[in-house]
Amino acid sequence: MPVVTTDELQARVEAARGRLDAHVREIVAWHFDPATGCDFWLEHAKGLGFDPREEIRTYEDLALLGEFQDEWLRGGPVRRWVPRAYQDRPVYVFETGGSTGVPKSRINVEDFRIDYEAFSDTLPDEAFPRGADWLQVGPTGPRRLRLAVEHLAQHRGGICFMVDLDPRWVIKLLKSGQPKQAEDYKRHVVDQALILLRAHENIKCLFTTPKLLEAICEKVSLKKLGIRGVFCGGTEMTPQFHRFAVEELLDGVEFRPTYGNTLMGLAVGKPRLPEDDYAIIYYPPAPRAMIEVVDPDQPDRVVGYGETGRVRLTTLTREFFMPRFLERDEAEREPPYGLYPWDGVRNVRPFSRFQTTVVEGVY
Repeated sequence: MPVVTTDELQARVEAARGRLDAHVREIVAWHFDPATGCDFWLEHAKGLGFDPREEIRTYEDLALLGEFQDEWLRGGPVRRWVPRAYQDRPVYVFETGGSTGVPKSRINVEDFRIDYEAFSDTLPDEAFPRGADWLQVGPTGPRRLRLAVEHLAQHRGGICFMVDLDPRWVIKLLKSGQPKQAEDYKRHVVDQALILLRAHENIKCLFTTPKLLEAICEKVSLKKLGIRGVFCGGTEMTPQFHRFAVEELLDGVEFRPTYGNTLMGLAVGKPRLPEDDYAIIYYPPAPRAMIEVVDPDQPDRVVGYGETGRVRLTTLTREFFMPRFLERDEAEREPPYGLYPWDGVRNVRPFSRFQTTVVEGVY
């Protein structure tokens, strides 16, 4: 994109913040209105001592609600999260990975479609051709990812083929000291992907995870099989893998690293620039979701640009309101960018204090 001056960027930052504050007011009004809100927030409001619709006027005012608690999303009844305005709509439920006990659940009606249509607008047609078919190799049910990538393919005029991976089974194998069986399972997944890639020549686009991408590329040249673009995400995405994928694995095939999860949706990767040296830099889909990097010991304090901290996520849609949730990730805080005039994150990875207790990077 054209170079943006400091003054232009500052104007964009201020305009984006104005849109965010207005969006916060809209979402808070929706979720705390007895006609449209969900049972969880309407019940929660009774113990607050104030009316969020009156007191919360800006994004910073969400601090009045405190930190969103992890356990609120574990277990049921899941319908307490369905806004009353959507009671008669078909509802999906998507789960997190389940690497730390009962998985967290999030309801969806249209959010996964909205998020991935917005992401589609960032993909170049020459690398992800309209009308081309897709292959997804990675976790599907009960993951949001399965329906989301399928919708992305359909939105762009294609059909999505699927190869499933059950990360919970991989976690179980690794925890029980069976790495060979985990490797055998990975090979089984890769073999299925290769069968589909060789059988369907209209597959031009691939979604997978770093470990699976490397395993596939050990067997075949994706470029020779007709793949034009690879959209890739997962906890194993690192600057080292980014460089390896671009310079060695893919032989010119477009590579788009992403950061997404069940609770947020999908963050967009910053265009690759030489000065970033293959850092993985993401920007959330503002104002529908925002990411901050905070001091792990003082979560109310946002760290400075370039400093390391824990990722805090806020999701702001009419389907799902989740303010100030501390993720199991850490990253460096990244300054606003011309295309994305709000904070981003650099090199997201598992929160270092949890690494001894959580099996990460299984796919």
